[in-house]
Amino acid sequence: MSAPMIVQFLLSLSLLIILHECGHFFPARWFKTRVEKFYLFFDYPSKIISKKIGDTEYGIGMLPLGGYVKISGMVDESLDTEQMKLPPQPWEFRSKKAWQRLIIMLGGVTVNFLLGFFIFGMLLWHYGEEYVPNANAKYGIYADSLGQKFGLMTGDKIKTVGTKPLERFNDREVLKEIVFNGARTITVDRKGEEKTITLPEDATSQLTKFENKDKSLFTLPVPFVVDSVLKDKPAEKAGLKKGDAIVSVNDILTPFYNDFTQLSPRYAGKPVVWKVKRGNDTISMNAQSNEKDGKYGIIANADLKQFYTTEKQTYSLAQAIPMGFNKGMDFLVNQVKAFGKMFRGEINPKESVGGFKSIAKMFGTNWDWERFWIMTASLSLILAFMNLLPIPALDGGYVMFLLWEIITGRKVSDHVMERFVTIGFFFMLGLIVVVNLWDIIR
Repeated sequence: MSAPMIVQFLLSLSLLIILHECGHFFPARWFKTRVEKFYLFFDYPSKIISKKIGDTEYGIGMLPLGGYVKISGMVDESLDTEQMKLPPQPWEFRSKKAWQRLIIMLGGVTVNFLLGFFIFGMLLWHYGEEYVPNANAKYGIYADSLGQKFGLMTGDKIKTVGTKPLERFNDREVLKEIVFNGARTITVDRKGEEKTITLPEDATSQLTKFENKDKSLFTLPVPFVVDSVLKDKPAEKAGLKKGDAIVSVNDILTPFYNDFTQLSPRYAGKPVVWKVKRGNDTISMNAQSNEKDGKYGIIANADLKQFYTTEKQTYSLAQAIPMGFNKGMDFLVNQVKAFGKMFRGEINPKESVGGFKSIAKMFGTNWDWERFWIMTASLSLILAFMNLLPIPALDGGYVMFLLWEIITGRKVSDHVMERFVTIGFFFMLGLIVVVNLWDIIR
């Protein structure tokens, strides 16, 4: 992993942890409950830095598996059971009314939900959404290996996925309809003839395999036009210039950049003849790439606006807020669907669930603020959803016990809570270890 990946991941994770814990901290203080610790990361085996202000010790721990606030009179991940043996005090969590304790426990996930929706809204307000309308994809698709496996062909113009028309050219939308909404057909226009492609029954399983994580079904075919050539590289020595278009390699047509990149490894270290269109002329060039990488030092023109008519949807602040909520809810619904498919065996968790390494890689090797905030919003919503699961040691576990108390009027004993939280804590710790081991093995 590169340094930008790690730094972006840690920055995003730290921001989410601090705001989540603030969601517990401030309601606790409002209800005059003592907060003994507020930590980014866990302070065991030791702490990196700490400072006590009033009744609360603030700090950064050494174990970057989350963070916590230690609230007096509460059985939590600190596993401090000695305090619970003493008589309840007015400033303790266990002395507060059930509805107050419920608000304190729901504060963290509430902040994460609101933060995710807010960031999505601000992204729409600031950046808008620029896209290529599917009707403007004049060359159709460039079918990658995964798409070809499902029956797609380069040049196909996708019309519908299941029963849903494809309005924006985006293979992620197609993948979403297959994985989350169960689409099993893709209708395409193939050389003027409508054709319906039936996907295999295990399409969802195949698309969520780890080996296919970074693969696409198809891309937007971009004509191979040279933007620049690197100094002292084979392309410059061959005479290639900005604006040239390589139309064939050894008489094999390469109308699109993808065609050229697929051919290059085949001729690594071998002499080739390019047919190059320069203005109204077509000329021949002799070239030979490096034997190790098969590259020529060419930077292609990747500006879609040079080849396609794009559209941009802009939003006022008043429009962006509800649209951000809708986008966040759509993301959450898909996560819930994926969770359900795991339980039904349609998605293999070992193949699709990622640990810290997988998450960090999603931030990319270059610093991109738009991608950073998209990832942060997504992680915030995932963190909120996961924390609401009724597992002791997670917020949802406490909420489950508190709802039981509110409904029945009977409080779960501290001893029972201690047992459940201890079991839940080690279960979650084990789960984290397993998921990250999957990352290492893969």
